[in-house]
Amino acid sequence: MEKNITVLPGDGIGPEIIREAVKVLDRIGEKFGHSFHYTYVDIGGCSIDKYGVPITEEGMELCKSADSVLLGAVGGPKWDDCPAEIRPEKALLGVRKALGLFANLRPTRLFPQLADTSPLKREIVGDGIDLLIVRELTGGVYFGGHSTEEKDGELVATDIMPYSEHEIERIGRVAFETAMKRRKRLASVDKANVLDTSRLWRKVMHRLSEEYPEVEYSDVLVDNTAMQLIKNPTQFDVLVTENMFGDILSDEASMLTGSIGMMPSASLSEGTLGMYEPIHGSAPDIAGQNLANPLGTILSAAMMLRYSFDMAKEADVIEEAVNAVLDQGYRTGDILQEGCKKVSCSEMGDLVAAQIG
Repeated sequence: MEKNITVLPGDGIGPEIIREAVKVLDRIGEKFGHSFHYTYVDIGGCSIDKYGVPITEEGMELCKSADSVLLGAVGGPKWDDCPAEIRPEKALLGVRKALGLFANLRPTRLFPQLADTSPLKREIVGDGIDLLIVRELTGGVYFGGHSTEEKDGELVATDIMPYSEHEIERIGRVAFETAMKRRKRLASVDKANVLDTSRLWRKVMHRLSEEYPEVEYSDVLVDNTAMQLIKNPTQFDVLVTENMFGDILSDEASMLTGSIGMMPSASLSEGTLGMYEPIHGSAPDIAGQNLANPLGTILSAAMMLRYSFDMAKEADVIEEAVNAVLDQGYRTGDILQEGCKKVSCSEMGDLVAAQIG
């Protein structure tokens, strides 16, 4: 099978971690008879330096015409003073909009070998954490109306959180279908005791749940979810929620794994096109030093195979390879434990690729 991948290395450690993910994808291609063709596009600060914009129109078209997009990281203090309309992060919003990426999938997986790196007690994390947050990405308060005006002698700010039935149903179906492929448990997170948007959210989700009788469905208030992620995260399989709640909860969940360097993510459209990226930033303080953890990016590539290319077996092989390398005691600096062997970014990529066979 042949697939065209637009690669966005970006800034900071982005090029280093992308290099290792491509190394692993090439090994998968060799093993399973696939051909992955890469087109590299500048994004973020490096694009601003070259072209004066965080991504060019040509670069955006290359993203839209690809079978999938693989992203490293964007931004850094060098571009903090850029005008708001051309900040590096603007490119990400632009790509999400242009590609229609409405569903963000954020796995939170604490490998059992890394249990001691989690801030939670061993008796809480048990044999590891494996949950998935499905976040609606293009609606809600972030995309509603915003205003600040003077009333009765003081400033009053207003932010509007709109959601339509079709937006909720669209993300709900992604969540139910994802749950069907996992352990068939889905918790829908809302604030239905206060918000009209959440009451509509719950109504639509209840209607959808009737179409998926195999999925054990529950409603959870967002404040309770935040507590339960710390108290008992292993109770969850798939969680689905709106944009702002998902933004907050997914960042909370990311800390359960001990290092954001281990965390992949996927942003999906209504078709098979998606953008895949690790959740960490560009880490300019260690850029160019071969110190970064590439596993979040490698696992993002595995998600790309699973969700965009329908290559579940190949994705499993990558995840098993990562698990095997961790079993052998190899660690980058961010997840280093006593008695383990410290390796560089490129060495970790080599180890995972070699494990694939």
